[in-house]
This record gives sequence, C-alpha cells and structure tokens, in this order.
Amino acid sequence: MSDFLALAYPWTKSLHIIAVISWMAGIFYLPRLFVYHAEQGQNAQVDQLFRTMEYRLLRAIMNPAMIATWIFGLALVFTPGIVDWSFVWPWTKAAAVLSMTCFHHWLGKRRKDFERGENVLTGRRYRMMNEVPTLLMMIIVFSVVVKF
Repeated sequence: MSDFLALAYPWTKSLHIIAVISWMAGIFYLPRLFVYHAEQGQNAQVDQLFRTMEYRLLRAIMNPAMIATWIFGLALVFTPGIVDWSFVWPWTKAAAVLSMTCFHHWLGKRRKDFERGENVLTGRRYRMMNEVPTLLMMIIVFSVVVKF
C-alpha cells in the first residue's frame, strides 16, 4: 500500500489542492450569503432564493470538497516520508484543519437556522465570522510551507 501511495503522491497532492481550493471558495462565500440573507428584510421571494443558494452551495460544493480534502489529505499523511510528526507544523495544521471542519459544521447549523426561520445572528456577526476561515487558512499555509 505504501508503494502505491508513494507512486500516486503527485496525483494525490494535486487532488488535495484542488479539493482545498473548492472547499475554501465555499467556506468564504457561504458566510457572505448569510450576511446578505440576514440583512434582506422580510421579502419571502428573496428569502427563498437565499435558502436555495445556501443549500446548494453547502450540499453540492462544500460538503463534497471537504470530504475530498480529508480523503486526499489523509492519503498524504499515510504516504511514507511526507509528514514528520516530530515537528510542530503537522500538529498545528491538523488542529487548524479540525477547526476549519468545525467551522464548516457551524455554517451548516446556521443554514438550518435560516431554513427554519430561526436565525438570530446579525449581518455584522456573520461579517465577523467570515474572518475565521481566513485566519485558519493562514495558519494552515504557513504551517505547510514554513514547516516550523
């Protein structure tokens, strides 16, 4: 199995990067949709449009991209010679990726709040929360590139 992972390394890494880009695109966009949704007022047609957009973004793009990110990322972890766990960087990256996954699930819960008409957060709060993935992304990228 380790021979296969070593041979597939460039493909696995490429697919991991593609999945991460797709996941991050969605994880940046969904909170922005929530900002506009929270601030749109009581227009039923606009509310339904936002609910449809949010549902499709989460189900068709973000969830599959997150799953692919995890699958290819774990394949990279198990590829011999790629990750040296005696350094701090893989632990830092792992913690940030777990945090990003928690944020993803938090967004999913907020989408369900909108779906049920139970959203209590303001557009301003969603704007602030939109900075969380940026900070986590910076931690992940610096961890992998600098390898401290």
